Amino acid sequence: MDTETRYRALCARDRRFDGFFFVGVTTTGVYCRPICPARTPRSDRCVFFERAAEAERAGFRACFRCRPEVAPGSGQVDRISRLVATALDRIERGALNGASVEALASGLGITGRHLRRAMEAELGVSPVELAQTRRLALAKQLLQDTSLPITEVAFAAGFESLRRFQALFRARFGASPSGVRRGPPSREPVLRLRLDYRPPYAWERTLAFLEARTMVGVERIADGAYHRAVRLGAAEGTVVVRPHPRLPHLLCDVSASLAPHLAEVSARLRALFDLDAEPERIAAHLRRDRRLRRAVDRDPGTRVPGAFDPFELGVRAILGQQVTVRAATTVGGRFVEAFGRRLGAPSPLGVSRVFPAPAEVAALDLGQIASLGMPGARARTILALAAALVAEPDLLLPGADPERTIAALVKLPGVGPWTAHYIAMRALRFPNAFPAADLGVHRALEVTTARAAEAASKPWEPWRAYAVMHLWQG
Repeated sequence: MDTETRYRALCARDRRFDGFFFVGVTTTGVYCRPICPARTPRSDRCVFFERAAEAERAGFRACFRCRPEVAPGSGQVDRISRLVATALDRIERGALNGASVEALASGLGITGRHLRRAMEAELGVSPVELAQTRRLALAKQLLQDTSLPITEVAFAAGFESLRRFQALFRARFGASPSGVRRGPPSREPVLRLRLDYRPPYAWERTLAFLEARTMVGVERIADGAYHRAVRLGAAEGTVVVRPHPRLPHLLCDVSASLAPHLAEVSARLRALFDLDAEPERIAAHLRRDRRLRRAVDRDPGTRVPGAFDPFELGVRAILGQQVTVRAATTVGGRFVEAFGRRLGAPSPLGVSRVFPAPAEVAALDLGQIASLGMPGARARTILALAAALVAEPDLLLPGADPERTIAALVKLPGVGPWTAHYIAMRALRFPNAFPAADLGVHRALEVTTARAAEAASKPWEPWRAYAVMHLWQG
């Protein structure tokens, strides 16, 4: 977008552009989202940036009204390279909290220098600057939305030194952390996170999709909200997610015990609920096809539900091979009951177990898994997937190279293109994934072969995963 287009979007407070750019106001030294309710500045006082970190590098402070720290992210399609997108995703999840750029780069198979140059060239900021912006943004959000003590806010946001946190916060926002807080500090059992998205959002459709696939013990849908048991490192607790009744964001109640992992929890929930999608852009593309037009118009804001736990999603996909969704979730419940770890303080709604980690499953024998009521070949596939993730923990993370991951998955015994693309669609957040062998897709398209379905899907690229959701919804 050129400057004139961005200024028109700013004047209109157009939510379709929220998160795609930020505007710095030279007379105030503050930067805002394009939806900020403050009086619109004259165009000659505006400086536009694609990312918050760029605005902060230029010396602008985040607005306290529109709160840039909670703006939805970008779907990344055709904007930045796969390498930078992957690095950005991992930084968002806290990869540089207590770790070096060299360690992050090593995990991506490159040098630290290469990563710095790539991110500077494509984003205009360094990995460290991005990480610092993210930590400060999370701290600001916690100070405004919770009553956590300042020391706990600092560590929850990823800072290792309280003194450095206070100095950086004052330098960035022009106020001390205590000056930003809206109430007295206290230790609450639950923290509330706000996760913004671009409307429209088909919440009921998303919730219905997840409810049909809930794994008993791990998650539950009740009273229009999503409940889930969580274990991250040594911390465990629950999350509850529901939509705000009026505004375009989700409200997420997170156990305070998970505070050290809030960046990771936030990133996983954004992926699960597909909050960084661009619904207007996707709908405009898909409705060009007469076969999808009616469904797109009927269900605006359709999302592709992701995965809170990529390994869990992979096991679900394997259990769903050639059986109904109900049958797969039944066996999945047995799997969790047999091998999942019970929470110390389970939710009163029965959310009481966390899904086992890859290493825990890899240590099982074939008979233990097959005894739950599945063919031995399927149990062997689950063991193979667990072993693959023990060897390569980042294989199924969002942002991973989808073509490479799909190729690696189909080499596993019992994993075919349908399973690999379903995993890529939900765990990797690959918007162009397409399970061409899916029978529901065949019925909707009135075709009988994967090749015919593949040919029919070409006009939907690069949003084929969203087209699949419309086809499944009928």
